[in-house]
Amino acid sequence: MRHRKSINHLGRKSAHRKAMLANMAASLILHKKISTTLAKAKALRTYVEPLITKAKDDSTHARREVFSHLQSKEAVTELFREISVKVADRPGGYTRILKTGFRLGDNADMCIIELVDFNENLLAAKSDTKTKSSTRRRRSVPKKTDKVKATETAKEVIEEAKVVNEIENKIEDTQEENKAEE
Repeated sequence: MRHRKSINHLGRKSAHRKAMLANMAASLILHKKISTTLAKAKALRTYVEPLITKAKDDSTHARREVFSHLQSKEAVTELFREISVKVADRPGGYTRILKTGFRLGDNADMCIIELVDFNENLLAAKSDTKTKSSTRRRRSVPKKTDKVKATETAKEVIEEAKVVNEIENKIEDTQEENKAEE
């Protein structure tokens, strides 16, 4: 039984586990997305999220603490320059784990762990759904962009109606003149 065992040792000695997590964290920071097993991804999430939180405070002390965990200058500079700026207003939950199926060799649960604010496909899809929302109701309150379009089309309809009225008036005048001549 695993009562009160909060750390998954991943079948490794502590030095191997720490080195593996540091390497995976550096890869995640540099590439923004990595593919791994579900158990390693869950362990990596608990390892990397406190580092990202520390990176929000850009000080020498914070950089040294993060470097002591990552042991990679490139990853530290990437973390403090790009990632910390993008996640500055996020209160936590910097990573996302997406299950991808099972590995062919040993049937292990595979997944993708990624940084939430760096998935460009998902962000683009989210912005598309915001601009292109439709309802199944019969009539809905027009949005601001719809109001602009509606006012433009309303102006066009009014102008067309004026032209039609003028033509009808001319036709009526010519008909009255023809009746008066007869």
